[in-house]
Amino acid sequence: MAKRVMAVYDTDPLYTERFTEFVSQKEQVSFTVMAFTDLDQLTAYGKDHKIELLLISSSISREEIEKTGAAFVVMLTDGEAVPPEGQYPGVYKYQAADSLMREVMKYYCDDPGDPGYAMVSKTGRIMGVYSPINRCLKTSFALAMGQLLARDLKVLYLNLEDCSGFRRLIGEEYRGGLSDLLYYYSQEGFHWIRLGSVVYTWGELDYVPPVQYPEDLCQVTGQMMAELVSHIARESAYESIILDLGQFGKKAAEVLEVCDVVYMPVKDDCVSTAKIEEFEEYLESSGRGFLKDRIQKIKPPYHCSFNRRENYLEQLLWGELGDYTRQLLGNSRKL
Repeated sequence: MAKRVMAVYDTDPLYTERFTEFVSQKEQVSFTVMAFTDLDQLTAYGKDHKIELLLISSSISREEIEKTGAAFVVMLTDGEAVPPEGQYPGVYKYQAADSLMREVMKYYCDDPGDPGYAMVSKTGRIMGVYSPINRCLKTSFALAMGQLLARDLKVLYLNLEDCSGFRRLIGEEYRGGLSDLLYYYSQEGFHWIRLGSVVYTWGELDYVPPVQYPEDLCQVTGQMMAELVSHIARESAYESIILDLGQFGKKAAEVLEVCDVVYMPVKDDCVSTAKIEEFEEYLESSGRGFLKDRIQKIKPPYHCSFNRRENYLEQLLWGELGDYTRQLLGNSRKL
């Protein structure tokens, strides 16, 4: 299926150029982006092409906007004031581009006329990171792997922990996240634009902010989570999806079924070994013994430490864990 057209109009050529470049690189926003600084050229283009989504300066009159024939319109405002009732929705044009696009996608998703297209793409590889033991560098390993893979691939990281610490660790204020994605999925099924409206970027890695309240995960079945992840792999532009399953309990086994590979951090002490053995016994008793063939047990350098939040990303990539992860992935990909 051909990509739909997003047109961007502003009299500032530098603004339209930079914004177009940003959106073109964000593959989860599946539009062909056209930039215009001349209103007559935009109108002429709209006569010969269907403009699905138009981002246009708030200085342009409604009459001129209607001449473009755009199916959905969002105003680019110089201030943060909300447009008058009955007018097009507006977003503040000078905010960070990723924040702007999340707002635009949210408005676009809420449009009852949206036909709900699915993207056409190859199925992404689902990589699980799970361990029944604690304090094993599971999340740090998953993030290091995601950052390294994201240098060459489109990678999405999903954290299924009930208390992830992401807000404090990364220092980002989120307007949406996994809780929203799960809610919309339960109500209307998967929509790639809904996904795009809750995706943030840290370093080179795209991620969906984890749930804010543990109760949001308690209400989700393993089957529902597995289905959502499978939809993302099939219907988004991501080539790899990394699942950090956290302490997802027995429900983790259902999600592991959709994983192509599972990395399981382990430790050598007797308690950790007993937990691993018990989990493997559960896989056998629940009819999922085949999953053991997908599990690759790893031993990250446990003595490494991350002391400062401010440079956590640098420590992640250039410390012992980063070197270990490069070596682990180097068998199949040069990083």
